[in-house]
Amino acid sequence: MQYRRLGSSGLQVSELSLGSWVTFHNQVDVASAKAMLSAAFDAGINFLDNAEVYANGQSETIMGEALRQLGRSPLDVVVSTKFFWGLDRGKAGAPRVNGQDTLNRKYLHHAIEGSLKRMQRECIDLVYCHRPDPHTPLEETVWAMHDLIHRGKALYWGTSEWSAADIRSAWDIAERHHLHKPVVEQPQYHLFHRQRVEVEYAPLYEGIGLGLTTWSPLASGLLTGKYRAGIPAGSRGSMENMAFLRDGLLDARKNAAVAQLEPIAAELGGNLAQLAIAWAHRNPRVSTVILGASRLEQLHDNLRALELAPRLTPEVLARIEAITKPLAG
Repeated sequence: MQYRRLGSSGLQVSELSLGSWVTFHNQVDVASAKAMLSAAFDAGINFLDNAEVYANGQSETIMGEALRQLGRSPLDVVVSTKFFWGLDRGKAGAPRVNGQDTLNRKYLHHAIEGSLKRMQRECIDLVYCHRPDPHTPLEETVWAMHDLIHRGKALYWGTSEWSAADIRSAWDIAERHHLHKPVVEQPQYHLFHRQRVEVEYAPLYEGIGLGLTTWSPLASGLLTGKYRAGIPAGSRGSMENMAFLRDGLLDARKNAAVAQLEPIAAELGGNLAQLAIAWAHRNPRVSTVILGASRLEQLHDNLRALELAPRLTPEVLARIEAITKPLAG
């Protein structure tokens, strides 16, 4: 495992990392999380991704308890979370107008306290604004994120799925007022979804030193090949709360392209998932590729992507591009 700086910051994160979306609480309990985190640490992973909204806070609770039981030093682990949607989203009752779908100061002040309690930590290493908030002045959000760091509740902050224009505007506000700046963006990035990382954000890498912690390298499982014959039982696509993914997972043209990638992966001595992860990892602008796993053996298998990465020669990459680039957005 190698380590890369998080953009222009001094923080170093492992080139592969472990996320908890979908898996923790829904598929992974504390005991399984503990085993998975232990295996991740043994492999050299030091960055863990989470969010307040994942499993309505339970993902943070499980990760926090697993970390407590493992007794890892806070210096050895970089823990992140994200704020925007809030808890109890969509439940019946009076609308929580200041507690969901917002990045206002009031919500962020309370959200960090909840995450700290669930994660059993004195501070969160990295906090993201999970989505842009068009209804809150950007300056208010930038000041609120600065204050989280100033008060010792967080160490760094960033964004997730923000436009390049909004990221640049936030950075400029922070620069103008001498505030803590956003250092990282967390976008979706895989063979079929690359425009934002490779084109839109391009001016920000040198311009403001933006780092990337990318998610969904397997396109929610599409790039494993498991959806070529439909939705298998027990898969992410079979989960009712993931029903919004099904049309994309069953896309006939993309599944046909995945079938063409399989012999390339085999030639390199790996499988489709490892090929897809290695492809995302090879981008030098990516600080870390976030892996998701519901089983320990799945995590071990995905970590072998590092063995394939050096085999992605220009010739191999050209073959992959010919198959996937026409379908990429």
